[in-house]
Amino acid sequence: MKNTTLAVMAAGMGTRFGKGIKQLTPVGPNGELLIDYSVYDAVSAGFNKVVFIIRRDLEKDFKEIIGDRISKKVKVEYAFQEISDLPEGFSLPANRVKPWGTGHAVLAAKEFLTEPFAVINADDYYGREPYEKLHAYLENVSASKDVYDICMAGFTLENTLSDNGTVTRGVCSVDDNGHLLEIEETRNIAKRNGSAVVEKDGEVVKTLTSGAAVSMNMWGFHQCILEKFQTMFVDFLKENGDKETSEFLLPEMIGSMLKAGEVSVSVLPTVSKWFGMTYSEDTKVVKDMIKSLVEEGFYPENLM
Repeated sequence: MKNTTLAVMAAGMGTRFGKGIKQLTPVGPNGELLIDYSVYDAVSAGFNKVVFIIRRDLEKDFKEIIGDRISKKVKVEYAFQEISDLPEGFSLPANRVKPWGTGHAVLAAKEFLTEPFAVINADDYYGREPYEKLHAYLENVSASKDVYDICMAGFTLENTLSDNGTVTRGVCSVDDNGHLLEIEETRNIAKRNGSAVVEKDGEVVKTLTSGAAVSMNMWGFHQCILEKFQTMFVDFLKENGDKETSEFLLPEMIGSMLKAGEVSVSVLPTVSKWFGMTYSEDTKVVKDMIKSLVEEGFYPENLM
């Protein structure tokens, strides 16, 4: 079995979630965290290394609460996403406090991403099936510097919405062969009367197809793509490096590469229902969902 790595992006500031660190909120019957279930599913699927991408100020709590425990079951590494970590020739804007985005998070972990790897968010539950599909894909992915071969888990939009506020999703167009044609980072998506809509200033400006495929930042890459990401980040900074809130985001990066014909993206469809903790009100929903999965025997009662 080929070595594969799971990169877990856990450096988000969690501003919508409130004062607590949402990645460290217990959701399981014995205090398990959402990350515990992600790692459990990934390891069950065949991933044999986990890289946690965190803020340096979270290191002590993160290791004590989750990392030290998980390291007994799978190899664990830590990467630190620091907003001051920029390529030579660039400096941090004076008032910048916001991280540089998911693309920068992946680059922060590049020294540990030495084999095919998947990327996920720490505060999302994806289900077992997507990990199995990504791992199977990554076992056969090959290096390329002409057209990069990558994959993404394709969730159904209606299975990824929150009852407690708007969300951002990468809404995808997919061809008949399951390849991504276009991805549009769409903000302010809300669930209204059984439909998925885009809102602006409280008004509906667009209705989306509920069955559309969306990206939940669950990607699979060969490690050779990191050199391309580094080049793209330099180009991004040349245009946006002086801005206080601009972000270098994976969906937008992949969309740009698609338009340039530099990447082929296989969309791996999944019927799994996503749930996560975007808002503090989501916590009860997540706990109830985990409880149901444990009662159904999908997870052991004591995951730890």
